[in-house]
Amino acid sequence: MKTKLDYYKIFYEAARYSSFSIAAKNLYISQSAISQCVRQLEEDLGTTLFVRSRKGAKLTKEGEILFSKIESAIQSIEQGEALLEKLQRLDAGELVIAAGDTITTEYLLPLLEKFHETYPNIKIEMANSYSSRLLQFVKEGKAELAFVNLPVDDNELYIEPLFSVHDIFVCSKDYKQKNRYSWKEMAAQPLILLEENSVSRKHLNKAFLEKGILLNPHLEMAAHELLIRFASINLGVSCVVEEFSSKAIKKGNIKKMNLNPPLPTRSIGCAHLGEASLSPAAKAFLNLVHEYNFPQNF
Repeated sequence: MKTKLDYYKIFYEAARYSSFSIAAKNLYISQSAISQCVRQLEEDLGTTLFVRSRKGAKLTKEGEILFSKIESAIQSIEQGEALLEKLQRLDAGELVIAAGDTITTEYLLPLLEKFHETYPNIKIEMANSYSSRLLQFVKEGKAELAFVNLPVDDNELYIEPLFSVHDIFVCSKDYKQKNRYSWKEMAAQPLILLEENSVSRKHLNKAFLEKGILLNPHLEMAAHELLIRFASINLGVSCVVEEFSSKAIKKGNIKKMNLNPPLPTRSIGCAHLGEASLSPAAKAFLNLVHEYNFPQNF
């Protein structure tokens, strides 16, 4: 670039109104400063841009060529500024959230509904996978927020625990169960568990291994909902999240089994690259998350 951007802005204002005095008034500088800047621009470009007269300043053919290009650039800048202003006001933009099926269904749906009601012009997209892949989505810029089962360890992300959950064992209403089970006795049941690559399963395996017990499930499922369904038809004993299974328990489709002592509490959390990296839409959604007292609805 041969000259300063400010000179082009001054040239643009003078050309719009064919007047150095009006340009000076609009830009809050002196008319002599306008003239000096235009002369410097003409020297830098090696051409005459204006023909001065008592009636004002008329563009030369070279000036008209330059004006058409600068006008397009200025309009693009103004459009960009207007769009950024709309994004800040949450009148436009998009929000990509990464989460698994169960967290989306049991936790995020009321939040998404409330957010859409409040900010209808924000486009919401969902990315679905298992927890480790959801974290990768955030690091790759494919999602801003990931809601995952904890614990997870990733130094590249800010991971915030949101609420506690309890893993419990459940069976059908017809399953013959004892009043109380030791961990060894529970491991001997026909277990239906999530797949090995899930955070929930890893957490469960670790808890039992710390007691010297290796879990050998009869069935492995990819979805939490299937754990509930399979247990409800008496195909075995499932390990589920109590908070995400409360409806089925209340309906009597499944019954909670008494494990002594109970499994350790863990959390559901939100992962992102950091506060500074979040869009206005993501910040607004995270504020909504902080106001939401799960499992109570709005």
